[in-house]
Amino acid sequence: MNFINNITFAHPGLLWLLTIIPLLVTFYVFRNNYTVADISIPLPWGTGAMPKIRTYKNYLRHSLFGLRMLVVALLIVIIARPQSSTSWKNVTSEGIDIIIALDISGSMLSKDFSPNRVEAAKSIASNFIDSRPADKIGLVIFSGQAFTQCPLTTDHAVIKNLFAQVHTGMIADGTAIGDGLATAVNRIKDDKVKSKVVILLTDGVNNMGSVAPLTAAEIAKVFGIRVYTIGIGTKGKALTPVSMMPDGTYQYALQDVEIDEALLQQIANGTGGKYFRATDNESLAKIYKEIDKMEKSKIEERDYTDRSEEFMPFAIAAALILALEILLKNTIFKTVP
Repeated sequence: MNFINNITFAHPGLLWLLTIIPLLVTFYVFRNNYTVADISIPLPWGTGAMPKIRTYKNYLRHSLFGLRMLVVALLIVIIARPQSSTSWKNVTSEGIDIIIALDISGSMLSKDFSPNRVEAAKSIASNFIDSRPADKIGLVIFSGQAFTQCPLTTDHAVIKNLFAQVHTGMIADGTAIGDGLATAVNRIKDDKVKSKVVILLTDGVNNMGSVAPLTAAEIAKVFGIRVYTIGIGTKGKALTPVSMMPDGTYQYALQDVEIDEALLQQIANGTGGKYFRATDNESLAKIYKEIDKMEKSKIEERDYTDRSEEFMPFAIAAALILALEILLKNTIFKTVP
C-alpha cells in the first residue's frame, strides 16, 4: 500500500488513455450479443432442435478478453512513466552564543520586584534559557568584581542549577559594570559562531572595577558582540537594604533608585544592541521575550527528492498476464467456439 501511495507519473496526461478500456468492453459485449451464432442440432424425429449446449468454458472464455484489457491498462500505465519519490529535509542550525551578565550587588535585594530584584532576575532568566534550546548559554556574575559562574554550555540543566545557587554576598559588594561586561566578552569572543550576545543586567551606577564600561563595550564591538543592557529598578524610590542585622537579615529603607541609563544606552548603541528599563517582574519578562524574538537561531532547510522509475513491476505483471492469456487460449479454451 505504501508503494502505491508513493507512486507519481512523469506523464499523467497519458492516463486518460485508460478511458478507451470501457469503450473496448462495450464493443466486445455488443459484438458477442449480436454476431455470435448459437449452434442448434436438429432432432431426428423432426420435432424441433436440441437446445444449445453451454459449458463453463463458454462463460470463462470471456476471461481471456479481461486479461487482454488488463495488459492494455498496464501498458498505458507504463508509458505514463510511474515513478516513486523519496523526499527528505536536511536541517542545519547555528545556535547563538549568549552570556548573561548579572549584577548581584546588595541593592539587588530591593523589594520593588517580587520577592526581590535578584530572585526575579534569576527566575525570568531561567525561563529565557528554556526558550533557547539550540543556543550555548553562559553566566557571569558581578558586584564589586566579576567572575564566570558558568561557561558557555548547551547543557541548560547545568546552567539553571548554577543560576539557582547565585545570591548576593558571594563576592565583595559594589557595582563593577565594566568588569562584568569585560568578563562576559572574554568568555564569548573566541567562539566560532556568527552571532554572539551579552545580556547585561544591573540596577546601579558603575563605582568599582579595573575596566571602564565603555572600554569593555569597545572590545565587544571589535569582536562583533551585541550587548543588550537592562536597567532593573522602579522609577522613584524602592525598599532597599541599608544594613545587616546580627541575625543575618537586612534592615530596609526607602531609597532613591539610581541607574546610569545613559551609560547603559551608550553600551547598547555602540555594540548594535538595545537598552531596556525593567520596573517590575512583568516588564522584565517582556524584555526577555523581546530579546528572544530579536535573536533567533539561524536555521537552514534544504529539501531533497530522489525519483526512481517504477515501470518494471507493471511490465512484469503485463508480461505474466499476457503469457497466461496465451496459455489459456491454446490449452483450456482451444476448442471453445
